[in-house]
Amino acid sequence: MHVNDVGNTLVGTVLDNGAVVDISTASNIYIIIKKPDQTTETKSAGFFSDGTDGKMSYVTVSGDLNQAGNYKIQGKVEINSSTFYSNISTFKVYCNI
Repeated sequence: MHVNDVGNTLVGTVLDNGAVVDISTASNIYIIIKKPDQTTETKSAGFFSDGTDGKMSYVTVSGDLNQAGNYKIQGKVEINSSTFYSNISTFKVYCNI
């Protein structure tokens, strides 16, 4: 990915003690993005498929990838009165000429 790219799909999987969490009944689904300058943004996400596989996705929009460097993402879902998080993943966004 490169600075100012739009339309990249970020995917996360929610696990509980190593087991996939069925998120198909989630009331809220989010992807938290931590930028290289350490600021965070919480974005509304959706199911990557039907949610039974624990996978969520978010498609980047203008402004999401506005810095070069290492980014971190983490998924968050709310199901009934419980909140679940995915593992934290890291990816790099490269400069343009």
